[in-house]
Amino acid sequence: MEPELIAFRRDLHMHPEVAFNEQRTTERIAERLAGAGLSPHLLTRGTGLWADIGGEGGPTVALRADIDALPMEDEKTVPYRSRNRGVCHACGHDAHTAIVLGVGLFLAEQARQGALPGRVRLIFQPAEEVAGGALEVMKDGGISGVDRIFALHCDPRIDVGQLGLRVGPITGSCDHIKIKVTGPGGHTARPHLTVDVVYALSKLVTELPAALSRRVDPRSSLSLVWGQITAGSAFNTIPDEGFVQGSVRSLDEAAWHQAPDLIKALVESVAAPYGVEVDLDYRRGTPPTVNEASSIEMLSNATTRVLGGTAVVPTPQSLGGEDFSWYVESIPGALARLGTRGPDAPAVDIHHPLFDIDERAIGVGVRTLATTTFTSLWEGAQL
Repeated sequence: MEPELIAFRRDLHMHPEVAFNEQRTTERIAERLAGAGLSPHLLTRGTGLWADIGGEGGPTVALRADIDALPMEDEKTVPYRSRNRGVCHACGHDAHTAIVLGVGLFLAEQARQGALPGRVRLIFQPAEEVAGGALEVMKDGGISGVDRIFALHCDPRIDVGQLGLRVGPITGSCDHIKIKVTGPGGHTARPHLTVDVVYALSKLVTELPAALSRRVDPRSSLSLVWGQITAGSAFNTIPDEGFVQGSVRSLDEAAWHQAPDLIKALVESVAAPYGVEVDLDYRRGTPPTVNEASSIEMLSNATTRVLGGTAVVPTPQSLGGEDFSWYVESIPGALARLGTRGPDAPAVDIHHPLFDIDERAIGVGVRTLATTTFTSLWEGAQL
């Protein structure tokens, strides 16, 4: 199936769609699954779907692929470069989708031959990049009755043919914070007669991350990093409002739960001396993704079986967010890092306009996930 799956991945790469707008992507997946005799279930919101393989008896294992792209330009010079301006599959979701599709096509044939000891649910999730798609799947009952779940994520730091595995947390939490500071405004010649919004904003930008680092266990790596700051339009005018926004990330789930209240208190204390009004908009993103030990053991055994003893490599925890975390808060499961780096590949990370993969990784992903699925179903059937 490798040529077909590579062609499918390239088609998605040429026609990327951002979160909750993946209509064409959803249609293409549904058409191919229906062609294999499966019955896709469309999510209520209109994009994303799942499909079951096998009967009701025995354990149920889910495989998740994310299908959305990023709002950025594709700057590669390849035949399958994005045709949708300002949208690009720069995180490998097109490859994830092709892999889970390939596993599904293989397992559907196994089920027709009576060789599937349980049920498999293929989840093609929308909107991973905005951390809302997993919750939509769960709201629609997408993991109802599922005993275990697996997913792969492209990693250009790992060689193709290898899988990065880690027991415990593998990603960090990721929240969005926006602070609005307001005052009456005025002339820069008379700051004492008004409220200096820009100065107060600068204090928040510099002092809030510093104060935060002294209020939590440093091992949690709770960090606040600003990405945008806006205030004023003239050099001699104190504006009446200003904004700053950024991301709050952590490696530790306890610190993630603590962060909103702690940051709220710190914002108020830092801003208080300057007389400004402060509005904090703290938007929850995702908790850390925590890999369950038995699921990692299944992935490890399966990878060694089909790829050899050197195929499994350790991988560090990342501060990047991943909404697969919501699934593994509810059921056992694991996220693995799929090596996509070819021998002559440039050093380009995910979320970069030149990001691409060595497409041999698709076949590696199919073989690994298919074998892991059988391992999980066999073990579950014996319980």
